[in-house]
Amino acid sequence: WEDLDRAIANLSTFDWLILTSGNAVNYFFNRLMAQGKDIGNLGGIKIAVVGEKTAQTLNKRNLQPDFIPPNFVADSLVENFPEQLAGKHVLFPRVESGGREVLVKEFTSKGAEVVEVPAYQSCCPSTIPPEAELALQSRNLDVITFASSKTVKFFCQLVEKTLAKNGNDNQFQVIKDLLQGVFIASIGPQTSKTCLSLIGRVDIEAQEYTLDGLTQAIIRRYGNGQ
Repeated sequence: WEDLDRAIANLSTFDWLILTSGNAVNYFFNRLMAQGKDIGNLGGIKIAVVGEKTAQTLNKRNLQPDFIPPNFVADSLVENFPEQLAGKHVLFPRVESGGREVLVKEFTSKGAEVVEVPAYQSCCPSTIPPEAELALQSRNLDVITFASSKTVKFFCQLVEKTLAKNGNDNQFQVIKDLLQGVFIASIGPQTSKTCLSLIGRVDIEAQEYTLDGLTQAIIRRYGNGQ
């Protein structure tokens, strides 16, 4: 927690706090309280969040975001930021690995000083749950949903590990064969890019980049009789 604790100790130097997920909200504020501080220590710092769910998580801590981008992806945060970024000091608590590098690069290119600190880590499970493996092997699935690029990567890692265990060498082709007839549903364009790269296709993409939007996209597809 060293980097995060150092940033919390210097909260008064920041203009903006960027939170891109519910996890970021919870881990940041849990650590804030662990340091004997509370929301009063935020002072004049403005808070930007990505997505309604992130905003709702923030609301539960009796805080309202100062800015939510119109599209619920990190890129939209940069494109629609409400202030000139030149000279702004920005705190960005993020996942330890696998987060969106574009946000930091774009903010920095516009003149902001971004302090990115690891606040939490998401890890790939060691194995596929037996019921999920059985559903895959028996092709007893209609749709597989992906809510982030990391879930796509973890899914492929787990499937590849299972295939290697079973002696399959051409893992990309076997994954494609395994998912034949199964809709691949993505929460948004960045996740779709990862699906295309690792799985080879995307059948459904949410128009609103939230879990509710993903659900509605699946309903629309099935409502069309497909």
